[in-house]
Amino acid sequence: MEYFDESLEMLIDSAGWLAPILFILLHLLRPFFFLPVIVVCIAGGVLFGFVEGAILSFIGLSLMSLVSYQLVNKFPKFRNSIFKLKKKVFQDRTISVGQIMILRIMPFIHFHLLSLYLMEMAKSFKEYMYYSVLGLILPAVLYTSFGQAITELPLYATVIMFILLLIINSYLGKLNETRGRSSDTIIAKEKRV
Repeated sequence: MEYFDESLEMLIDSAGWLAPILFILLHLLRPFFFLPVIVVCIAGGVLFGFVEGAILSFIGLSLMSLVSYQLVNKFPKFRNSIFKLKKKVFQDRTISVGQIMILRIMPFIHFHLLSLYLMEMAKSFKEYMYYSVLGLILPAVLYTSFGQAITELPLYATVIMFILLLIINSYLGKLNETRGRSSDTIIAKEKRV
């Protein structure tokens, strides 16, 4: 990670005014280099500072959501591989938009997998991008500002943080199921009437 930060810093310094564009492109090329989102966002905070780094990370992640949508809709092989990953990781669970936003904070959850869930829930491209962009604000800000601190936390603190996120995610899932049951009850009552 340190070597990556140093080489990226040299590249950004030599790029001058093109540096922000190169950083956004790094977000788009990140999956090909097998770089986690958190690493690129941390680098953005180190290289550009908190505000500019968070904004650039947000733009890069938003563009990555757009690219994910295009990849899934235009390349059946890519779509099938993401569907297989979805079945493997989540089986046939339904997830709410709130849960997706919480899962986006967790660095070990696959970015394109969460995008697939949003695509399935959204009624249109515009709605998909709305929820996707809304769900990217928090990770861009958190990873840029606290990313380095999170990676330097002791193992027990990191585990506690992820357990808290899982509890919040579980709570949102139960809330979603409760809403689903209550709407099913309302629909059943309407059919009887």
